[in-house]
Amino acid sequence: MRRIHVIGIGAGDPDQLTLQAVKALRDTDVFFVLDKGEAKSDLVELRRDMLRTHVPEGTYRVVRARDPERDRSAGGAAYSPAVEDWRRARADIYERLIAEELGEDETGAFLVWGDPALYDSTLGILEEVLARGTVEFTYDVVPGISSVSALVARHRTGLNRVARPVQITTGRRLAEGFPEGVDDVVVMLDAHQVFRQYADQDIDIYWGACIGTPDEVLVSGPLAEAAPRIERLRAELRERKGWVMDTYLLRRHPKE
Repeated sequence: MRRIHVIGIGAGDPDQLTLQAVKALRDTDVFFVLDKGEAKSDLVELRRDMLRTHVPEGTYRVVRARDPERDRSAGGAAYSPAVEDWRRARADIYERLIAEELGEDETGAFLVWGDPALYDSTLGILEEVLARGTVEFTYDVVPGISSVSALVARHRTGLNRVARPVQITTGRRLAEGFPEGVDDVVVMLDAHQVFRQYADQDIDIYWGACIGTPDEVLVSGPLAEAAPRIERLRAELRERKGWVMDTYLLRRHPKE
């Protein structure tokens, strides 16, 4: 029976790998890597650096495939169908890789940024492949340090305040309104800097981009003051790297 490890590798810092993750890396024969193109080639190189650091040379092989493009222009009612189309295309690739590149007595692995349980599609896609019934395998999941955990650690703050809830959401959802009954909101996948629409409110922001990498940038403070600086730094980073992965915590001060 083929085996698959789904390994959370942290937000980018090789030191964020857990001992469990290193053990799983060393138990792997084939690492599957989806290439997102030249603009994000450094993401592939970060994975290779982790392997070179933690896994003896010559004990594994790396199999690369091109990640399918997602229709990022799709909005509104078209958003969910576009994501489903992309996931199906990824499932086709996963299915082929496992069937053709992994021997029946071998162990493969997918290296997932952050934690596989938080805004990542790998687990759902593997379940879809299993449901098709064309290739059999078992899989396990190694949790990782998410960008959310890394963000608040770098800012030396917590996710929530005493006896108060915290919500994790996306930029798309935040654009629909600040969540009801929650004053601490973590926002991921915000390509449009939606935080700007709340700059007139009494809110602090803890923002980080490329967390855990040499290009890490951090900004914190009152949202009205921090927003212009974040916009500038984010634009500079995107111009230089071709991509930006950022996360932020919005902390609203309750009205007295």
